[in-house]
Amino acid sequence: MIDERLAQRARVLTSERVAHVMVTVVRAQRPTSVRAGDRAIVLPDGTIDGFVGGTCAEASVRLHALRVMETGEGLMLRIVPGDADAPALEGAVTEANPCLSGGSLELFLEPSIPAARLLVVGDTPIARELVSLGERLGYAVVAGDDDATPAPDDAALVVASHGRDEERALEAGLREGVAYIGLVASRVRGAAVIAALDVAQPLRARVHSPAGLDIGAHTPAEIALSILAEIVATRRDAPSRPAVEAPTQAIDPVCGMTVAATDATLHVDGAGGRVFFCGSGCRDTFAADPAHHVAGR
Repeated sequence: MIDERLAQRARVLTSERVAHVMVTVVRAQRPTSVRAGDRAIVLPDGTIDGFVGGTCAEASVRLHALRVMETGEGLMLRIVPGDADAPALEGAVTEANPCLSGGSLELFLEPSIPAARLLVVGDTPIARELVSLGERLGYAVVAGDDDATPAPDDAALVVASHGRDEERALEAGLREGVAYIGLVASRVRGAAVIAALDVAQPLRARVHSPAGLDIGAHTPAEIALSILAEIVATRRDAPSRPAVEAPTQAIDPVCGMTVAATDATLHVDGAGGRVFFCGSGCRDTFAADPAHHVAGR
């Protein structure tokens, strides 16, 4: 069972919209220092909070956890000792770890990716319907005029304030590069608002006004539905933007294992640059004769 400290850490990360991965040991074969049920949290910088094995096991966990953060899909990871191809296990990714001293480990990596954020500016009937329907569709909705500060990774900004503070909100969203920006207004008024924006013409052209797909919507609920449908369509057509970028990889020069090239991974800095290792054993071996291992890189 997850300890309360890790549970609280996960809750804080979720509330702060920080992507992370919960790693749970499902099975541990002796000899090993972990037990089924042990857990850890992996952060986007590769930091591991908790214990799911020694440094060599952590190297495999870190690499695959960062990949899981990129894809957003859970993963069963099987780490086995040895440096040869290990027998595949259906439903799991098997990683042969040449430095693993204990038995094999099976771990489940569960990503927690922040929900796409939808900013709604205004306190009108349409704005309120957007908030209600957006939350039911799984968006992290930020509603109102004061808290709606756009960010580059926001999914959408919809201004439905009927004339109040429209230009400021639209300009901020355009400058931050929000994926979808909509203005609830008639064609005539919307065109006038967009023409008055203090941004370059290519940015003005990104504003959807009237916001929403043309489905013959009349009521606030129908208009909100049409806007959210347009947001969904825009997001499906645009290139996907992962919550965490794919990890940069490096090769341990001693054992040849692929590791994540992050500050959290064991490494040494020298004249030839930074060298990454799966564990302290390989690092110490390298330190004893760096010229030999650098020559083989």
